[in-house]
Amino acid sequence: MKIELGQQQIEIHIAYGPRKKLAIQVHPSGLVTVKAPNHTSDEVVMNAVKQHESQILKQLQAIEAARTVPKVREYEEEGKFLHLGKYYSLHELIETNGRTEEELQHDLKKFYFASCKKIIGERIKIYAKQLKVTPKSFLIEESRTKWGSCSSAKHLTFNYRLAMAPIEVIDYVVIHELCHLLHMNHDRSFWRRVGSVMQDYKEKEAFLARYGQAMTL
Repeated sequence: MKIELGQQQIEIHIAYGPRKKLAIQVHPSGLVTVKAPNHTSDEVVMNAVKQHESQILKQLQAIEAARTVPKVREYEEEGKFLHLGKYYSLHELIETNGRTEEELQHDLKKFYFASCKKIIGERIKIYAKQLKVTPKSFLIEESRTKWGSCSSAKHLTFNYRLAMAPIEVIDYVVIHELCHLLHMNHDRSFWRRVGSVMQDYKEKEAFLARYGQAMTL
């Protein structure tokens, strides 16, 4: 659903469920989600969003400013780095005591590789079973051009920078590559298979297109 707030149109994702109250969340990625009770009308959702218009816009502006202002990476204890969609101080991710800046850079990248391998491995088990496919292997790599790939020999690769993304975005990339085990091309059958597992996959694509550049060291 798209709603006009201020001078711009905002894409609102509505998640219905067995809940009693309506809640609005602005994700650090910039995605706005309305969690609503089952059978809530569009009119009720729109009115709720309008009531919180100024608060939503304020949060979106702060997120956009944080994404667009160039940052010099500060490899010190309080330097901020993304992990699973949230910012953490460097010392919350790796040991910083007595480490040089070069060592900190090396250790942080090593942390992301290890985190990505663990998370991707866990998510592959979940979605491979659901899709009834079996990849031969998967690797974590460094790439500037792609988030994941699938070879004709059923070997998968994933970009270590995915460890910086929210888990639902990681899930999308995993599902995307697993679906290539069934359909190597991006044809209608491929996208139907992706959509059968993750209906809102286009939102995850939009996240990577919009914020992928911020997910870097």
